[in-house]
Amino acid sequence: MTDTTSKQPPPSLGFVISDVARLIRRNFNRRVQHLGLTQAQWQVLAHLARNEGIRQIQLADVLDMQPISVAWIIDRMEAAGWVERRPDPLTVARSICIWPCSHPILTQMWEHGADTRQQALQYSCQPAGVVLPQLLLTMRENLSQDTTSTESELTP
Repeated sequence: MTDTTSKQPPPSLGFVISDVARLIRRNFNRRVQHLGLTQAQWQVLAHLARNEGIRQIQLADVLDMQPISVAWIIDRMEAAGWVERRPDPLTVARSICIWPCSHPILTQMWEHGADTRQQALQYSCQPAGVVLPQLLLTMRENLSQDTTSTESELTP
């Protein structure tokens, strides 16, 4: 009988990050379910709280969603009083900026987010709660930059 565990590759960084992100979303969704928010709605609200007045098209790009999908989400959120649309003051075009409304739901979201983070990092050392997010932000920034080269650029 051979030992196959020693021949297995180490866990894939991308797989582990993806799996942890999925579990964090699932945990957070469970915590905010009573607020009546869908996952897409709380993602929009969280992003708007940090980027007030972002153009709707930029929001779709950042969230990696189709613009029409974001428009539908914003329609429902605007009807619920969670966001408002305003004309973009910097353009004369029909650009629309999205603003979060002052709403206690944001405070509740932040509290549930803190509870989720606390659970995720429950048995880790304190610096991991500081270092890991910074490392992930650095990774995101590095991977967001367009550093891809075409094959013709790579050949001499």
